[in-house]
Amino acid sequence: MYSYIKGTIKEITPKYITLENNGVGYLIITPNPFNFKKEKETIVHLYQKVSDDSISLYGFETIEARELFMKLISVSGIGPKSAVAILASGPVHSIASAIESGDAKYLQKFPGIGPKSSKQIVLDLQGKIDLEPQVSSQTFNEVEEALKALGYSPREIHKVIPKLDESKDINQLIKDALALMLK
Repeated sequence: MYSYIKGTIKEITPKYITLENNGVGYLIITPNPFNFKKEKETIVHLYQKVSDDSISLYGFETIEARELFMKLISVSGIGPKSAVAILASGPVHSIASAIESGDAKYLQKFPGIGPKSSKQIVLDLQGKIDLEPQVSSQTFNEVEEALKALGYSPREIHKVIPKLDESKDINQLIKDALALMLK
């Protein structure tokens, strides 16, 4: 199983992206393909599904999205197509919060999810979703290490990391993190 792939986005369609890595183009089904930028090197977190007649790659911008996808497909009656539709229709944190709070009505707004499926999702996953943000890139790992070296505790660091904009360079991220620490 793959964890992630780093490469350049070569094609974006409504259902998938094509990511080139070392001369090989990987077709990756993703919830929101247009969130990716064409011709930009990026990391895509993967889930590989192997069935009798195909091998499919599902890609996500964050580790949290991939983890929620994996939890959703573990629910009886929810397959990868439904899980991708759910993740395409709402923010990961909102979906996770709805599941944790038992809000089956919120889950019914997603395509293909009716009352029975939404109740099953809540029943199977409530209490099993970690809402703590995870550090999702090498850049954030570097910021975390820099803040630790400056004497900040892991608890303080994990409060500011999710508020940072990953598109900025490492020096600016450290400055932004320090500014947030001092607030």
